[in-house]
Amino acid sequence: METGQLFEFMELVGRLKHMKRTGWLRFGIDDAETIAGHMYRMAVLALLVDTEENINKAKVMEMALVHDLAEAIVGDITPHCGVPVAEKHRREDEAMVEISKLLGNKGPETLKLFREYESRDSPEAKFVKDLDRLDLIMQAYEYEKRDQTHGKLEEFFAASTEHISHPLLKKIANEILTRRAELTPPTVEH
Repeated sequence: METGQLFEFMELVGRLKHMKRTGWLRFGIDDAETIAGHMYRMAVLALLVDTEENINKAKVMEMALVHDLAEAIVGDITPHCGVPVAEKHRREDEAMVEISKLLGNKGPETLKLFREYESRDSPEAKFVKDLDRLDLIMQAYEYEKRDQTHGKLEEFFAASTEHISHPLLKKIANEILTRRAELTPPTVEH
C-alpha cells in the first residue's frame, strides 16, 4: 500500500470522529454523537455474536467499521434530507469506490463488505443492520434519560425497534424499551 494514499484515508476516517449524526442534530441534541462513535459501539457490540451461530464475528466487526465510511465524503444523509433513497445509495457507493482506491489491495475487500452490508444478502449484513438499529435506539434512550425528555425521540424507536430480527438483539432492544418506560416523564407546569 502506498503511504500517501493511506495518509489520505486516515484524514477521511478522521472526519468521522468529528461529524455529528444528522438525526440528533435535527432534534437539537446537545453534544450529539459522532458517526465514528456510532460505528465504534456497533463494532464492540459485534462481540455479542455467539460462536454457535452461522455468523462470522470478525466479518461483522469489519462490516460495522465500514458501513458508514462513505459518510466521510457524502455526509450523514437521512430520510429527512430530501435525497431520494436511490440517489443516497449511488452517492455512498461512489464515495466507497473512491475510498477503496486509497486502500491498495485491501480496497476491493472493503468495497465488497460495504456493498454486502447495503444489499443485506448475508447473515453478517443482517446482523450488522440489526446492530445499527439497536445502537440507534440505545442512543435515543441515553439522550432521553440524560436530558429528561422522555418521549421526545419516539420517532427513532418507532422506526427501528420492530425491524430488529436477531433474537439476542431483539431481547436487548426490549430491555431498552422496558428501561425507557421506567423513565419519569417530564412534569408539565401549569
